[in-house]
Amino acid sequence: MSFSRRDFLRAATISATASPLGWMQALAAPTEDYRALVCVFLFGGNDGNNLLIPADADTYASYVASRTSLALPATGVTPLGSAVSQAGRSYTAHAAMAPIAPLYQQGKLAFVANMGTLVTPMTVTQYKKNTAQRPDALFSHSDQENQWQTAQSSSIAITGWGGRMADALLSKNAGVTVPSFMSLSGSTLFGAGKLTAPLVVPPRGTFGLSGTGTTGVAKVRTDALAQVLGLDKSNTLVNASGSVLANAITSAALINPIMQANSATITTAFTGLNTSISDQFKGVAKLIEARAATGIKRQVFFVSIGGFDTHSNQISVQQTQLGQLAAAMKAFYDATVALGVSENVTTFTSSDFSRTLKPNSSGTDHAWGNHQMVMGGAVKGGDVYGTFPSLVLNGPDDIDGSGRFVPTTSVDQYAATLASWFGVSAGDLSSVLPNLSRFAKTNLGFV
Repeated sequence: MSFSRRDFLRAATISATASPLGWMQALAAPTEDYRALVCVFLFGGNDGNNLLIPADADTYASYVASRTSLALPATGVTPLGSAVSQAGRSYTAHAAMAPIAPLYQQGKLAFVANMGTLVTPMTVTQYKKNTAQRPDALFSHSDQENQWQTAQSSSIAITGWGGRMADALLSKNAGVTVPSFMSLSGSTLFGAGKLTAPLVVPPRGTFGLSGTGTTGVAKVRTDALAQVLGLDKSNTLVNASGSVLANAITSAALINPIMQANSATITTAFTGLNTSISDQFKGVAKLIEARAATGIKRQVFFVSIGGFDTHSNQISVQQTQLGQLAAAMKAFYDATVALGVSENVTTFTSSDFSRTLKPNSSGTDHAWGNHQMVMGGAVKGGDVYGTFPSLVLNGPDDIDGSGRFVPTTSVDQYAATLASWFGVSAGDLSSVLPNLSRFAKTNLGFV
């Protein structure tokens, strides 16, 4: 390991009484006031039971007995290592996750077990007796996708917790002309705020208004449109529409050249990848690389991959989808390392819900508690956080005998941990996550 003069001077500012570990951590700390969160949504309900699998003999035997035809054999998994928070239990992951398994071993990737939408902490007994409020429309794709994105499970929400984070950190992005929330996967509720609006950026193609520009007739047309949009109009709806269009044109002028550029650093990281999810991650990497040009200090991104509603043919479908996801996540992490911002960027997964532990022939049905992944240089990885469920049908975590697990960790707690790392103050957490106060633990400690 080599040290530059700047590294030496930086280390010299640390107290002489600091421990050697503290000195090394100071050298590894982010060097700029920039942070980004990247939400990766797995639409359809990814089967967490075949994403993270216990390797200890007794629990694996329970898994095989309950999963029967869908249980992954030892040749269908990739070792991860010991998880201290789970009493030393060893885990494996789906073999398709092999590209990012080394990140777990390097402490840059963590899992959060048995997590889902909750209104309040709940036990199986409370669920069966209906003595605790359940999330609305459990097991419904659209409702659970919305609740994951809004962190509100007992009422209809019109803002997402990603957008509310952007609201809370407006001062960090003062003077910025483009939105701090950007989706590369179409319009999303996750990024809608009260004070901020999301920007939808296509990962491929041109981003801008057709027919406008800076040359010839296009410039005349552009200037005329700008004058029309700038007129004082009495109609509130027309004004609002014009404001959205004007902001989009301004954003496109800055963002389109960024998306059209092909930096060697990013191109190298994504060599050989051409899937939709890899294109989205590549676009995010380009936008992060251009952070100095945009001036954004706190940035939230949304990307997604679908196809996880595996009622049939689950083994081959999940192999394909997870393979694309893992390759894209690894390329993106490598890009953040090459850009020098791996400590400043945290990527996390979300999904509608998990699948039943018990198969229905070649697939599974909608379930509840699920396992998610968190990746980045600031992540305290190499561990499984939360409480791993008992993989026994009609066991202590199963609500109906099919392997639908009551979550032991809420979306609110997951989101609060990420929001706190992102810079949302303790005082603002209640506005970002209004349901958080119902849960005793508000930071899971994985980042």
